[in-house]
Amino acid sequence: MKRPLITLALSALLIAGTASAEVLLVERVQMEPQAAMPARGMTMAQVEARFGAPTHRLDPRGGQKRQWPTIHRWQYPAFTVYFEKSKVIDAVANQAVAGEIGPKPAIR
Repeated sequence: MKRPLITLALSALLIAGTASAEVLLVERVQMEPQAAMPARGMTMAQVEARFGAPTHRLDPRGGQKRQWPTIHRWQYPAFTVYFEKSKVIDAVANQAVAGEIGPKPAIR
């Protein structure tokens, strides 16, 4: 009876130890204020006025068919902004360090 409880306790400690060693992008983003990234619906001009010029303006994607809108991507040091036409549809935090678990860098 004691052996399964000891095994379960050791397993829980091992799982907790490995989870705390990893840095999750989601956890970091939840701790940051929401004002640190552009909000959905902002225009390109508003984003550039508030956050400055992007580090990179990545090549647009999509637009081959009418139902596939062209998506423009602007990359900043801390986040990447995705635009449909001239409006923000999403902003995604970039990885802070190589060991952080999260999305891979944008394809150029």
